[in-house]
Amino acid sequence: MVGQVWASDSQESGRAYVDALVAAGFDKAAMQVTEDLSTVGNRAESLQFSVRWGQQCLVGQVGPATGEPFATVTDVVGDGACLLGQTRPIDW
Repeated sequence: MVGQVWASDSQESGRAYVDALVAAGFDKAAMQVTEDLSTVGNRAESLQFSVRWGQQCLVGQVGPATGEPFATVTDVVGDGACLLGQTRPIDW
């Protein structure tokens, strides 16, 4: 599913990856995603998205800086999140 979004016109949209994960059956409330744009309005060099289930996280990274999409499964971090730092609200 990540590869399909990456191959589409929506490859720079964090929402597109979240929507694809929801369509695959993942819980949107358990997801995090970073901003599509930098603080000065430029396209992000990479964006990250994650979904937590239990004590594990599926974490993906895409963007010009990564080349090909990357995904891995890892443990949650200390505060119970999957991504560290600021993420955008998933309120759509």
